[in-house]
Amino acid sequence: MTPFAMMNLKRAVGTLLVPVLLAFGAAAHAQAQLSDNAIESISANQQGANVVVNIAMKNAPAKLPLGFAITNPARIALDFGATSNATGKSAQEINLGEVRGVNVVQAGERTRLVMNLKRAASYSTAIDGKSVLVTVAGGGAAPVAAMPAQSASPAVATRQALRNLDFRRGQDGEGRVVVDLPNNAVAVDVRQLGNKVQVDFMNTGLPETLRRRLDVTDFGTPVSRVTTSTNGANVRMVIEAQGQWEQSVFQSDTQLVVAVRPVKEDPNKLVQGTQGFRGEKISFDFQNIEVRAALQAVADISGLNIIASDSVAGSLTLRLKDVPWDQALDVILQSKGLDMRKNGTVIWIAPKEELLTKEKLELEQRAQISDLEPLKSEIFQLNYQKAESFRTVFGLDASGAAAAGDNRNRVLSRRGSAIIDPRTNQLFVTDIAAKIEDIRMLIQKTDVASKQVLIEARLVEANDGFSRNLGAKIGFNDMRGLRGGDVGYGIGGNNRVAIGGNLTDIGTITGQTGEATNGFGNTTMVNLPAAAIGGISPSSIAFSLFSSADNRFLNLELSALEADGKGKIISSPRVVTEDKMVAVIEQGIELPYQVASSSGATSIEFKKANLRLEVIPQITPDGNVVLEVDVSKDSKGEETRAGFAINTQHVKTKVMVENGGTVVLGGIYQQTERTNVSKVPVLGDVPVLGYLFKTQGRENTKTELLVFITPKIVADRMTGGR
Repeated sequence: MTPFAMMNLKRAVGTLLVPVLLAFGAAAHAQAQLSDNAIESISANQQGANVVVNIAMKNAPAKLPLGFAITNPARIALDFGATSNATGKSAQEINLGEVRGVNVVQAGERTRLVMNLKRAASYSTAIDGKSVLVTVAGGGAAPVAAMPAQSASPAVATRQALRNLDFRRGQDGEGRVVVDLPNNAVAVDVRQLGNKVQVDFMNTGLPETLRRRLDVTDFGTPVSRVTTSTNGANVRMVIEAQGQWEQSVFQSDTQLVVAVRPVKEDPNKLVQGTQGFRGEKISFDFQNIEVRAALQAVADISGLNIIASDSVAGSLTLRLKDVPWDQALDVILQSKGLDMRKNGTVIWIAPKEELLTKEKLELEQRAQISDLEPLKSEIFQLNYQKAESFRTVFGLDASGAAAAGDNRNRVLSRRGSAIIDPRTNQLFVTDIAAKIEDIRMLIQKTDVASKQVLIEARLVEANDGFSRNLGAKIGFNDMRGLRGGDVGYGIGGNNRVAIGGNLTDIGTITGQTGEATNGFGNTTMVNLPAAAIGGISPSSIAFSLFSSADNRFLNLELSALEADGKGKIISSPRVVTEDKMVAVIEQGIELPYQVASSSGATSIEFKKANLRLEVIPQITPDGNVVLEVDVSKDSKGEETRAGFAINTQHVKTKVMVENGGTVVLGGIYQQTERTNVSKVPVLGDVPVLGYLFKTQGRENTKTELLVFITPKIVADRMTGGR
């Protein structure tokens, strides 16, 4: 290739590469701008009850940081992605409103900003130019928008609810409880209680579809059950686990994840789990070193003052790598049969037998001193407890003397004595100073006001009744014989037939008897009128069909009555009582009954027909109320020969209700449908005309009883006023 051709080729390649390199450089510059953001300064100011924290950034952020809040300890955490800490410090004091200070921690390309609060509070975030504004509400107020910008979680007037709850198994066998929050500003309190993890979502509602208990044993994780329920204005989720495990919580935007990981047991590990030793990690490699020298090395690293007994001797070979110093100390003590006693920053190390012997001697000396120590007398005034309740505590019998026999439950020393004065509700105690102080602490813990509960029961009785009765009367009267004519109807020859309502009427028509005085009663052939309802007679209408000579009459009477009634009775007894104390309230009458004895003598006894509420409340540690309820409503019924009957309605049960909640203890629903028909055979079955030869009644009654109960814990005024 000629030099001229080579030069042209280089020029063409350069022309093609320039746009590509320019585009690549522009993209790299844009990416560097996006990932080269930094927190330059943090300032705060107070606006009313709220605190506005201004986080100045190097570049305008593209989106709001992810954040979450916890209540114990009260903190707000914000995660800034692709952001560094350019403030030059990791902590800054603020001390405004509810905000104590701010910690800034950078991990790789991500920076977390943690606000330490005095108490749990809601917050909102917004972008204002190159700054991120965080508004922390004060005094329990709702978050306030700091500036007219994009708001992460706009304040809402109503309480929001959790959106979803799911359980998954991780790759390493951990159980992951995934909760979808209504927004990223929901305060969450996570606590580990024994083999359970308790998660409280503050001021959050729970849909009925998520109020359930999940049995996740089949997933093969440490988690066995997940129970979600309401707890006042909050939502409480309890995660039950088994075996060796550890838990961690993290939040990404509106998704909260509680991970419970299994911990594999190592038989050579002194404490299982990752929370056993927390000292600074060290590495030792000693060959045949004296024990005292090894202890001195641990003391230099830990900063503690170690005193070794003269009996601590010997040597050991030690090789430890990246082990917490407190675990290294534990290994040294166990390998040489040593033990330690810590007092502040001073640790005394000696053989176990020496320490036990010394402590035993000290206890024996204290016992001897207590036998020689002078006695003190003190008077304790009880405010809420009865003095008699301390009789068993002091080991006294009914006469006030020391009870004979075993005194294991006696809190006084062998030389101590006590006098109980029920009249003034005072305790006179004589004993050594240490026992007097123990009794004072006991009284402070037990002589406190009991919580009170207001119990309101409501009995609702509703009834709906409908009745309808129909009937008819038919009569025939032939008066031709009485007016000089021929009686009856000819049937051939000299034979005739007369028609009447009964024999008396026939005798009157044919002249066999004298004229009857019963009038229409004897002429009635069909006597099936409508029955009365509740003592009210039915309405009626009568028709008469007669001949032109006015001597033959066909009479018809139709009667009907309809009744429709609705009623509702609400009984609402209320009573206030102390925790675990029986309360009874009743109202009603007593009905007298005459009772005869075996000797023939009679006497009057009374039976109650009243409304009665008996309840024993028990306040649980989580704020719910367990109720033993006995509700009865007896009323005076129908009168019988022996006296009035008593209608009884009774409910007895035991139930747990949340504070201020209402529960239906039970209900009774009755429906009665009855149809009665009385008719003339054959004629009563004729269509349409059969209604003239029968009477019918229809009754439809509905009765329902519901029993509601609502417990409310009475607020302590003294506590509320502090």
